[in-house]
Formats: sequence, C-alpha cells, structure tokens
Amino acid sequence: MDIRFSERADGLKASEIRELLKLTEMPEIISFAGGLPAPELFPVKEMEGIMQKVLERDGKVALQYSSTEGFKPLREVIAKQRMTPAKVSVTADDIAMTTGSQQGIEFSAKVFVNEGDVIICESPSYLGAINAFKAYMPKFVEVPMDEHGMIMEDLEKALKANPNAKMIYTIPDFQNPTGITMSDDRRKKVAELAAEYKIPVIEDNPYGDLIFEGTRHPSIKSFDKEGWVIYLGTFSKNFCPGLRLGWICAAPEILEKYIVVKQGADLQCSTLDQRATALFMETYNLDEHIESIKKVYGKRRTLMLECLDKYFPKEVTHTNPYGGLFTWVKLKEGLDAAEILKEALKENVAYVPGGSFFPNGGHPNYFRLNYSCMPEDKIVEGVKRLGTVLAKYY
Repeated sequence: MDIRFSERADGLKASEIRELLKLTEMPEIISFAGGLPAPELFPVKEMEGIMQKVLERDGKVALQYSSTEGFKPLREVIAKQRMTPAKVSVTADDIAMTTGSQQGIEFSAKVFVNEGDVIICESPSYLGAINAFKAYMPKFVEVPMDEHGMIMEDLEKALKANPNAKMIYTIPDFQNPTGITMSDDRRKKVAELAAEYKIPVIEDNPYGDLIFEGTRHPSIKSFDKEGWVIYLGTFSKNFCPGLRLGWICAAPEILEKYIVVKQGADLQCSTLDQRATALFMETYNLDEHIESIKKVYGKRRTLMLECLDKYFPKEVTHTNPYGGLFTWVKLKEGLDAAEILKEALKENVAYVPGGSFFPNGGHPNYFRLNYSCMPEDKIVEGVKRLGTVLAKYY
C-alpha cells in the first residue's frame, strides 16, 4: 500500500522490549526481559471488594466522565502518602493524574520539545522514554554515568555546550536499565543546575519505593526551589500496573500545560480506577503492601546477583542494585548482545539487548536483566542457561 505517513510516524519503531514481551506468553521461555511486577503480589482479593464497593456506592459517578486533572481525593492521598516519602510537601492542586507515568513522559516532549531541540539524558536511558521522545524528532545529548548516577561535570558540560537544550530527563532511583541510584548530593546539584540554566528536569521515579536496603532517598524535586523539576510518579511498580495510573507534580504554570495536553490526548484517566485506587489507599495501608513487595524482590535480586557471579564467565560484570527491578550486564568489547540473544533463545531464556537504551546508538555489548517477575527456581535455571551460552564467547 502506498500510504503517506507523517515523518514522525515513519521514524517510529516498535519497542524492542514490547516485542520481547511476546516471548513471555510462551511457557517454555524463562524471560528476564520485561520490567514486569510479580503478578502473584497483586492485591486481587482486596481489589475485588474495593471495585464492588465503589460500584455499589458511587456506580453512576464512577462510570461517568470526570475532570482532566483527576479525582481530587486520590490526588490528596498521593500528596500525603506518596509525595511525602519523596520529601516533597505539596497539595492536590500541585498534582495531575496521567495514564501511567509513560504518558507523563510522552507529554513532557509534547510540552517542551520542537523538532531539532536537544534533550539531555543519562547514558544509557529508559527505552520507553527514548521511543516516546523520538516521535518529536529531537537531538539527544547523552551524559555518562558512574556508580553514583549521572556525572555532574559531564552534565554541566552538556548544558554549557547546548544552552538552548529543552529538558533533562533522569531516573534517579534504581535507574532503568542500569539499576544505578543517583547520590543525594548529585540530586541537589541537578536541581541547582536546572535553576542556573533555566531548564526543566523530568524526574521519572517509578522505582523509588522499592528500596531494599536503607531509607528512601530524597527526590530531586525536594531540592527544587524555583519550580524547574517535574516529578513523574506511578502506581505501576508498587501497586497494579494494569490500572494505568500515574501522576505529575509540577509548578502551576507547567502543570496547566500538561493538563491541556491531556485534554487533547484522552480527556482523563479512568474514573472507576481512580476512585478504586483512592478507596484502596483509604482502606488498606499501601506502604505495608510495598513492604511485602520489597521482601520478595530483594530476595530475588540477591539470588540473581549470586547466580551471575557463580555461572557467568568471570570477565562479565554487572551492577549491584539495592532496589528496583533490574541489573545491567557488560560483556567484553566486540561482543553483540543482540546476536547472543539468538543463541540464548535456543536455550529458552531471554533478556533485553542493551543497544536500544542508548539513543544515539552503539554499545552493543550490554544487556538488561529483570529479577522481579521470575520465581527463584527459574532465576537459578535461567542464569545457568545464560552462563552456558556466554561461555561459548569467552
């Protein structure tokens, strides 16, 4: 067919992760590919009762259209229960609901980025954000990371070299794909640089609650004195991803733009799901639920890292996350994780090749592993199979 797509649509490709997730439907595959929460931890029974109660009590309202910014009681409980742990003091008026934090990511490009504009991001960065941003045809400037997150000297160099850059995108807590966490002093520095260079920072924080050791880090937003930091939160990793509920916390003049953009995109988030989530948080203690998630994920993380050290060739290195869902594996130079994946799939084990996490390409010798979704026995067996495959290349 001779279809005249827009330049924007012509440049879009399917997410490598989404394509790999199709493999999870094959029961014989041990998949470390998706960033999926463990479904056995979803509060199914509790949500059955919550949904029934919402429909019995407020059914006609819950099934009707509602405001674009979102159900106010839910925004109020987010301000109290979810922003307070991030060390941010706000009210419901500082928050707008989104269809998952992915929508907040996409809206950020729509609000700030024109074709050819510069987006500054970590290297590597979240593939879903890269793909969302690419639709707006920007230029990417990648800032390298070390074990403490984005390197501030390199960030400042990028800002000086690109004075008209439109935004900085960062995942400071247990970053996707690396699992690396930004140090507190660097968080403060990011907020200071944002104010100095008058550039918005998109702080994407889906994993902050999932810390296995120590106490939660203050958000970059907590150091924001002038309103340049836009915080994206979500219920996908700490509650139920299928509800597709996230939120934006931002300065009023910025938040208003996001709300207008959402009006044109999908009008609102699900009224029923918002009311159900608010009632769940009123009825149950979400932090207790998060603690139960952390215990399971922490155990699986420890097991996976032990297995990597035991079964992978000694020359293969990996990050050591203390929270989140991922570890990041580095192979020796010259190897291509995408090619090796073909061999891994023959052994019925899958991962995500790392090249797609670098917006400007390169770095084929990395791959991402997820430890949250597989039970312990499959983690051991899957890593053992991968180790056997990798041994052929060393």
